[in-house]
Amino acid sequence: MDWLKKIKDFILSNIKFIITVIVILFVCTFELPYVVYKPGGLVNLNDRIIIDNDNIKGSLSMCYVSLMKGTLPVLGLSYLFPNWDIIPKEDITIDDESVDDLLELDRLYLQESIDNATILAYRKAGKEINITKEINNVIYITDEADTDIEVYDKILSVEGQDISSLEDLKEIVSKKKENDTINILVDRNGKKINTTSKIYKLDDSLKVGISTLTTYEYTTDPEIKVKTKSSEAGSSGGLMLSLAIYNKLTPEDITKGKKIVGTGTIDINGNVGEIDGVKYKLLGAEKNKAYVFLCPMENYDEALKVKKDNKLDIIIKAVSTFDEALTYLTNLE
Repeated sequence: MDWLKKIKDFILSNIKFIITVIVILFVCTFELPYVVYKPGGLVNLNDRIIIDNDNIKGSLSMCYVSLMKGTLPVLGLSYLFPNWDIIPKEDITIDDESVDDLLELDRLYLQESIDNATILAYRKAGKEINITKEINNVIYITDEADTDIEVYDKILSVEGQDISSLEDLKEIVSKKKENDTINILVDRNGKKINTTSKIYKLDDSLKVGISTLTTYEYTTDPEIKVKTKSSEAGSSGGLMLSLAIYNKLTPEDITKGKKIVGTGTIDINGNVGEIDGVKYKLLGAEKNKAYVFLCPMENYDEALKVKKDNKLDIIIKAVSTFDEALTYLTNLE
């Protein structure tokens, strides 16, 4: 056929070019077992939290770490930039999880962070929030577990009893015996599935070998919408989310017209938790000319070292709770 001959002639006459393109594509896309961390940017939460309030003059922003897959060009560039760090993939993944699996888990952590921050901020601002449902998401299964539960299942009931928290599950398990099998109803991709788990003993405690993460469904007054991007993940923005939501709900602008940046997880009771990657977040905040960098108390020493090593001018304030952060910002000159 003429068209086959034309294709063959084209390939033969352009064989060097075709091979070159294939080699370039391979070099640019082939992943080695590494990732690269580098200073990230800021997310201005004034633009992400939709509640009517035009009284905000400054900004409350969360910062992020940029993570790049370990392709050959990226690894090569990391040797040119002193704050681009090569990390073995095995150091950031759990067991045999891929980077994509880790990002999926981090998206779930992001939802937990949004829920905790919203509930906390509404309560602190004295606004109405009504929790209508608690969702217990399975995020980890131990090697010792004998179960057909899968990661990302949502636990609905155990032995016919509705479950509102992991503590409810632990209470049911505590009344059983080693090697007993319990029935657990889960939601798996929108379908109800009956599963079982065998109870085992570890360090004198009865366990089923799963860990869960709680997210919530709720109604609020005033209504709120938190916009996110598909590329965003993780729980480290919780502190700043809670402050930004609170700031939208109250008449006084706690930013005092300044660019406030920070990081730290938040739980529903307002406790600030340690995060990873404070180096890259602090450098990103400095690069974007932030006035203050809020961080968890556990990350304070590392942040101070980064500030000293890189001769940064930014103010660093360590906090352990939402209330500490709020008091600091309220008194900011």
